[in-house]
Amino acid sequence: MYKLLSEQEEFLASEIVDIAIKIHKELGPGLLESVYAKCFYYELNQREIPFQKEKEVPIIYQALKIDDGLRLDLLVDNLVIVEFKAQENYHPVWEAQILSYLKLSQKRLGFLLNFHVPLMKEGIKRLIL
Repeated sequence: MYKLLSEQEEFLASEIVDIAIKIHKELGPGLLESVYAKCFYYELNQREIPFQKEKEVPIIYQALKIDDGLRLDLLVDNLVIVEFKAQENYHPVWEAQILSYLKLSQKRLGFLLNFHVPLMKEGIKRLIL
């Protein structure tokens, strides 16, 4: 059965979308992923929203823990995963990657933000597990 997102998850989702649109309006497409990420961190700090960048995600298989270098681009308030992209062509594997991260980290909400689009709303993909 589908469980509704918490108020905090919904609040963070709204902030994440707002920040992405704000950055894209000011900078436009065509820059490196790292530039958009740094601007995103800045905006989260300005809004006093806690986050962890480059958060490691271990893989647990039965009794085996595998630290294989999986890293989330961004974990917002220990609740929402954000992955940054700045690529012309969309790749469905990006969604699979975020869904895997959600499962492995036991989170429910993730965003794929691709800044290489004419309008940012076309580059925002919200994923719920």
